[in-house]
Amino acid sequence: MSRTKRVVAATTVAFLAIGVSACGGDKGSASGGKAVVVGTTETVSSLDPAGAYDYGSWEVLDTVFQKVMRFPTGGTTPEPDAAKSCSFTDPKTYSCTLNSGLTFSNGDKLTANDVKFSFDRMVGIAAPNGPSSLLANLDKTEAKGDDQVIFHLKNPDATFPQVLATDAGLIVDSKVYPKDKLLDGTKVVGSGPYTLDKYAAKQSADFVANKGYKGPVKLQNQQFIIQYFSDASTLKQAIQGGDVNVAFRTFSPTDVKSLQSASGLQVVQGTGTEKRYVVFDAKVKPVDQKPVRQAIAQVIDREAIAKQVYNGTVEPLYSMVGNGIQGQVPAFKDKYGAPDKDKAAKILKDAGISTPVSLQYFFTPSHYGPASSDEATNIKRQLEASGLFKVNVQSTEWTQYQKDEKADNYASYMMGWFPDFPDPDDDLGPFLTKQPFLGTGYQNSQIQDDLAKEEGSTDQNTRNQALADIQKTEAEDAPIIPVWQGKQTAIVHTGVKGADKALDPSMFRFYELSK
Repeated sequence: MSRTKRVVAATTVAFLAIGVSACGGDKGSASGGKAVVVGTTETVSSLDPAGAYDYGSWEVLDTVFQKVMRFPTGGTTPEPDAAKSCSFTDPKTYSCTLNSGLTFSNGDKLTANDVKFSFDRMVGIAAPNGPSSLLANLDKTEAKGDDQVIFHLKNPDATFPQVLATDAGLIVDSKVYPKDKLLDGTKVVGSGPYTLDKYAAKQSADFVANKGYKGPVKLQNQQFIIQYFSDASTLKQAIQGGDVNVAFRTFSPTDVKSLQSASGLQVVQGTGTEKRYVVFDAKVKPVDQKPVRQAIAQVIDREAIAKQVYNGTVEPLYSMVGNGIQGQVPAFKDKYGAPDKDKAAKILKDAGISTPVSLQYFFTPSHYGPASSDEATNIKRQLEASGLFKVNVQSTEWTQYQKDEKADNYASYMMGWFPDFPDPDDDLGPFLTKQPFLGTGYQNSQIQDDLAKEEGSTDQNTRNQALADIQKTEAEDAPIIPVWQGKQTAIVHTGVKGADKALDPSMFRFYELSK
């Protein structure tokens, strides 16, 4: 199985100074109106599920569409959404029965044909910026009657229920959405818990409860607004001035620290899934030599990066698999222990490699935020302080960065990662498969055998053993070094409830907020 994944979305939206009342309706100010107002620096690339594969777009779409399966608040095991029940009938066949009486927000019935249409459309359009790659293992979708949907897979895949719970599985109205192209404009027709009442690109999105919704989500508010900001400084001003009730994604570590002591505000943190890796291209010197990669892994001090660069808003990560995910093993801590320049020197000496080793390290401030420069500098200082490396740090704009990281142009580079669903396979497969989605130049047949083993089994013990073996082998070869995992942070005004639940690792849960 091969899937291409999304990386952490850029946060560059042009801010237009509008009042909340510009969204229409009897909402009043953020502090006194009926709607819960959430400020963010995220962006929306598309309102069509087939064309959206970024966090900001998924925040909107996940709110107004249903899926066959979904992740419940705080949960990592998918549960039925539009479905009444789903199960594997054999390792390559996943069968679902839909709930009765489902309708779209325009009154059209939602049937098995709409589900089949949605998946056929997603795969058929295969939009460059869409999530169709998540369905690479889907052979065909079959509809039987109004309520039976059968997914036929190319290869056994125990993670397919999780794939269905991502926004690659959003169900669209076959009477509204064109079969072979994206829907023009801002019209959104779904069957989710809210409808998109008003939308102004780069300004705001206004949601109201969908009275015809039938599903497991319990709404704590009947209306909320997302207001978009250009950067963290304007978002900070908005939350301090009471223009928004909640501010979420993305603040700098300095902003978070300063807001912790602000009157009338509370900093709420939850487990995040954003990760940062140091990636090597094993086809490019000097990191084509495993001892060089191992020596770097032996020197990097994750605790220092978390404290000195991010003020404790991230936590050290010792596996490609995220903290808190079943099946994770701290493979890099087990292999390398604490940072130790003497051990690193021995690794290089035993391999006959002269020091200092010259290394180029690339990062992109336009995509990974202002702290990424400090992070790159910190890594350079750590490596050079060992006396074993001479590091040349270079920055590139995001558009060029995406091309270069796939074209064997970088020996080493920074990469942010935001998994699609909470399963270890989603943190491993995209990088270690025979056709990885970015340039690592690394191939290991044993890892690929273990990937096939864990993906093809529904037995958790079998999967855990294969996943542990993958993580240990990857730490030994060190083509990718995990550095940190972020915490989710929201700033909320006194009186706002539910922010702790809204900070869900899978997606921000707007329906948990109330005031």
